[in-house]
Formats: sequence, C-alpha cells, structure tokens
Amino acid sequence: MSASGAEPSVFSRIVAREIPATIVAETDRIIAFADINPQAPVHIVITTKTEEYRNVVELAAGDPGLLAELVAVAGRVATELSDGQFRLVFNTGAAAGQTVFHVHAHVLALKPSGDAAAGSLGEGTLGSV
Repeated sequence: MSASGAEPSVFSRIVAREIPATIVAETDRIIAFADINPQAPVHIVITTKTEEYRNVVELAAGDPGLLAELVAVAGRVATELSDGQFRLVFNTGAAAGQTVFHVHAHVLALKPSGDAAAGSLGEGTLGSV
C-alpha cells in the first residue's frame, strides 16, 4: 500500500522491482525507464520514487528541488538517448491524458542518438502521451 492507503501505482511497482522495466537512469529519488507503449522512437518515462505527488503542479508546490532533479535527469537521459532535441511533457489530469496519478514526465524524441535520419517532432505528430 502507498502512504495514502491506496494500492501502489504501476510506477511504484517498477521502483520496487515488482514488475519489469527497461531502466535507463536512476538516482536516490528519481527513476527513468522506457515507456511500454512508445509514442516516439525515444520515449522515456521519468518519475519520482515517492507517490506523494500526483502531478507536476503538486510537485512544484511541495518539493521544487525534487522537480528540478526530475528535469535534470530528463535532460541527461534525452542527451544520452537522442540527438539532444526532445519534448518534455507532463500530462496533468485525466482530461489532459494523465493515466497514472503518480507525478511523471515523458521524454520524447524522434532521433535516437547516432541516428542520421532527419526528423521533426512537429505539432500534431504524436498521439496522446
């Protein structure tokens, strides 16, 4: 059970290594892993190891340092796995496409690192993230 008494989120189960994931980066407070339903050639989920915050607005108000760490890890992962051009997306609320209510961001990039193929992440090229 989470601190709120609810069942742990799928992300908490990944943190606990209860379900498999392709983990690409990890700190004491952040974990990054490949999305199981990628919406771009590079699609990584970056999340906190705590379920205390449901979305980025709560995280910014409650622990701005943790938000900064999440963004820093996202930038590092994007630089390592792509050509350095990427989107960092936070869906906040069900109507905005949030399906896991454990704060997280999506790193999306069209060009994996070392990929010579040109691409752009133009408006409307991605589905719901």
